[in-house]
Amino acid sequence: MSNTLFDETQWIIRIRRIFDEDVEFSEDQPICIFDVPKPLLGTKPEAYIPQLVALGPYHHSREELGEMEWYKLSAAKRAQSHLPGTDFQQLVDIFAKLEHLIRAHYHRHLNLSNETLGWMMAIDVSFLLEFLQSFSKDNKQRALHRIPSRMSHLVDPSRRTSSHSMLLRDIVMLENQIPLLLILKALETRCSSAQPAQSVLGSMLIGFFQEVSTFRGIGRPCTDINRHAHLLDFLYSNMVPKSAEESHAATEDDESCHKHDHRKSTLNSVTELLVNRGSKIVSVITDFLLRFLLKFIATLPCLSILGEPIEQLTQQNASEQRGASDVQNKSTSPLLEEIAVPSVSELAYTGVRFCPTVGDLSTIEFCSATATLHLPVIGVDVNSEVVLRNLVAYEAASAAGPLVLARYVELMNGIVDTEEDARLLRESGVVLNHLKSDREVAELWNGMTRSVRLTRVPALDRVIDELNRHHEGCWKVRVRAFVRARLLGSRELLACAAVVLLVLFLGLQAFCVVRGCVPVSYGMASRKIAA
Repeated sequence: MSNTLFDETQWIIRIRRIFDEDVEFSEDQPICIFDVPKPLLGTKPEAYIPQLVALGPYHHSREELGEMEWYKLSAAKRAQSHLPGTDFQQLVDIFAKLEHLIRAHYHRHLNLSNETLGWMMAIDVSFLLEFLQSFSKDNKQRALHRIPSRMSHLVDPSRRTSSHSMLLRDIVMLENQIPLLLILKALETRCSSAQPAQSVLGSMLIGFFQEVSTFRGIGRPCTDINRHAHLLDFLYSNMVPKSAEESHAATEDDESCHKHDHRKSTLNSVTELLVNRGSKIVSVITDFLLRFLLKFIATLPCLSILGEPIEQLTQQNASEQRGASDVQNKSTSPLLEEIAVPSVSELAYTGVRFCPTVGDLSTIEFCSATATLHLPVIGVDVNSEVVLRNLVAYEAASAAGPLVLARYVELMNGIVDTEEDARLLRESGVVLNHLKSDREVAELWNGMTRSVRLTRVPALDRVIDELNRHHEGCWKVRVRAFVRARLLGSRELLACAAVVLLVLFLGLQAFCVVRGCVPVSYGMASRKIAA
């Protein structure tokens, strides 16, 4: 009861202070640090919840992360030694004055006092800044800040220790973000002016991006602090194009591909129509012949016993076809988590080549003229899954536009099913595998199946549709599907073939009896001998 009264009292004090001081809210600052959407959080919580260090207010009170508090305090003391003529309290006061701007970044209400928030941010920013310095492209700056031996397993410039990888994964998590503005303010207290501070931070961000970004060869990232709210937003803005549709504008080569696609689509439509009509005609003829033969068999005393099981066999086939149709209708529901697209092995079977591209998601395209699927080069290591999952969570929570990255993850989840699929992508140069095996790559993509909501990205959806049309239009796939569905999978046709063979055998036997090849009393004589 006392804790409840204390919380209420603090809340009233804070509200009165806001009104008495005429504090202006930062209404122009959009919310950018969210809770992970529950549908994603439930799939793999350890990929979204910090396991080693808490940065910011969301996970600050978790006792299991308290062991890192000593390292953060040590970083804060070392930061104080870099403040010329000032102490650490001055940095706390600077952050305290930015209280409402800081609170505006967070989606959740921060039940913290002004002073507590200032101290928390000052300590966490000092720790984060020390970690980012190991990524700086400026060798002189990196040499000035020596990492203590007790911190070497966490802040490892060689990136070899498991603790460094775990810390890196925690830093990119959505609920562990800190506004980049605070890091810039901390650097400004060390530098003579804002311009050198921006240059220093930009060098750190470039190195951080080159280390963490899953897409290779994107180039120099944009390090303008005014355009990025936090580290995860910085990664997302540089990895995912803002105007994915504009970057897919058709060039002359694309136009030739689309013309070829149109002609091929028309041919496929005509072929599909003929195949469907032909299949229906064959089915009708087969059904007619089967019914006729069943009636004929029923008139023969010695063969009438075969009519009932054959008829049951055909009825069972019809019920199975109806059940398969119902299953197919359910599977085509838009709620299906994995999109309908052929796997890499299936696409390779139809002659599709996989071409690695240097760039972001805007380089994804499929050209039917050359049967080539262009995919950006992606590096897969121990940190890739956490980075991708939190980028997808940030994309879904911010709702800034179409879920381009989520659709890309769905595409990769659809085409990578087995270890063989991962191997083909690795050998083609699309996937740079830094894990132990291709199986781990396949498991990574197969584990990322759930999206927050249904989404359509026209550029990627067009690629998916073109892949499906190419696969379904391949003559090898059509022949294989026809043989499985109409021949091997048709009990009706098998029953009809059995009846036809039986009738032919009886006709041959009758012909031999008439021609004298076999005596008429052969069967009776054999039965008498047996008796």
